[in-house]
Amino acid sequence: MDVILFLIFAIIAVVCAINVVVQTHPISSAISLVGVMGSLAVLYLLLGAEFIAAAQVIVYAGAIMVLFVFVIMLLNAGAETKKGQSTMALFLGVPLLAGLLIVMSWYLQGWFPANTTVHFGGFSLPALPGKVAESGGSAHQVGMALFTTYLLPFEVTSVLILIAILGAIVLARKEMD
Repeated sequence: MDVILFLIFAIIAVVCAINVVVQTHPISSAISLVGVMGSLAVLYLLLGAEFIAAAQVIVYAGAIMVLFVFVIMLLNAGAETKKGQSTMALFLGVPLLAGLLIVMSWYLQGWFPANTTVHFGGFSLPALPGKVAESGGSAHQVGMALFTTYLLPFEVTSVLILIAILGAIVLARKEMD
């Protein structure tokens, strides 16, 4: 049952992620991004990381998406206008993408030891290196890591979000004048 749920929500996440890129209206893209965040939260639940799943819903699908929608509406962004496609992009896009995926998969295989696997339902997947697979992702472990090891990146991220909001307000005010 876990494998079926995992596959269903993985497919939903991928379809919503593709829809984020394909949509021409920014609000539709933001709503598709909420679908990606919700699907990822369910995948975290299936992997046994309840705290990370709750944080995913509260922080990303809740607060960050409200911020995105607020900034989009503040900028009064309309739908994109379609322009003609480049002939070179039409013929070289798919082969270059396939080549990039092949090179990336070859490169990433070197990161994983050959004998480290995680068993999930009927699947055996290579485990990520580090303590992510070993620890359970409990609230205490996440809190200790966040406020000791990752305190500076956490604070820098909050300052960057604040700068982005201020930049959106400045850009919106210049267009109104």
